[in-house]
Amino acid sequence: MWNVLLLVVGFLCLIKGADWFVEGASKLAERFGIPQLVIGLTIVAMGTSLPEAAVSIQGALKGTAGIAVGNVFGSNIFNVLVILGVTALLAVLPLQRSTLFIEIPYMLFVTVVILLLGMSGMSISRLDGALLWALFLVYLGYLWWLTRRNKEVNEQSEAEWPVWRCLLFLIIGGALIVFGSDLTVDGACALAEMAGISERVVGLTIVACGTSLPELVTSLVAAKKKHVDIAIGNIVGSNIFNILFVIGTAALIAPIPFEQAFIADGVIALAAGALLWFGVVRKQKLRRPCGMIMLMGYGVYLAYLLAK
Repeated sequence: MWNVLLLVVGFLCLIKGADWFVEGASKLAERFGIPQLVIGLTIVAMGTSLPEAAVSIQGALKGTAGIAVGNVFGSNIFNVLVILGVTALLAVLPLQRSTLFIEIPYMLFVTVVILLLGMSGMSISRLDGALLWALFLVYLGYLWWLTRRNKEVNEQSEAEWPVWRCLLFLIIGGALIVFGSDLTVDGACALAEMAGISERVVGLTIVACGTSLPELVTSLVAAKKKHVDIAIGNIVGSNIFNILFVIGTAALIAPIPFEQAFIADGVIALAAGALLWFGVVRKQKLRRPCGMIMLMGYGVYLAYLLAK
């Protein structure tokens, strides 16, 4: 019961912390006139991915680095199949051309890279981590170019938050995320050990779904408020961030063992991204039928995990 309580409190801290962090970061970005798509791909995406980052980095520091790959693959699969699937049921999500022809293909590319790196030596070494970080810097450079190209004029209004309030939300949110991730890793690993469950399955299910809750809430709220660029950009950006920053940083701290079973998980993450691309390439919109197929696909994936 104590470990279950740790897990629940950890998730609550992660969710509230990510919510406050994203709120503060988004309000701060608005003051500088940053476009909606760029906010979704950067601040919102990275903010909602902080739970994955914190959990994986804490795992590496505590000698359970194996949870990092399972957490990332599990989160990326959940992000595409469940979060975009549910969001598509609520609203039609049009995509910008850059998302269709640059950001989603880059997400698929980095998924292939992490698979090849893991399969080459059945581990993600520190050198591999440096390569992932290099690809992350390339992605940040692209986002900087996108910001410069799409710079919008943002008129100040009395309703906007003062800078001190934005920074306060950032600091408190970040602290809650770190604290929550610590509790989550401790609780999840203890429960897994008691039940004889591998770190891989824990990372792919409990931790992955729990740390993806901020993305789910953010995308649903964004779709409801008609901020569709944030809804999709949040997921694509989060998946790229998860692979390049989260696994890259964890690997720099300690080499990550790449289990044979991770190959199947990586292929499924790649297939989920490909399904998203093929589902939107024709009309540049994510519609309800594709969302239903995504949710059914996740159901099949869960059945596969439980059967093993």
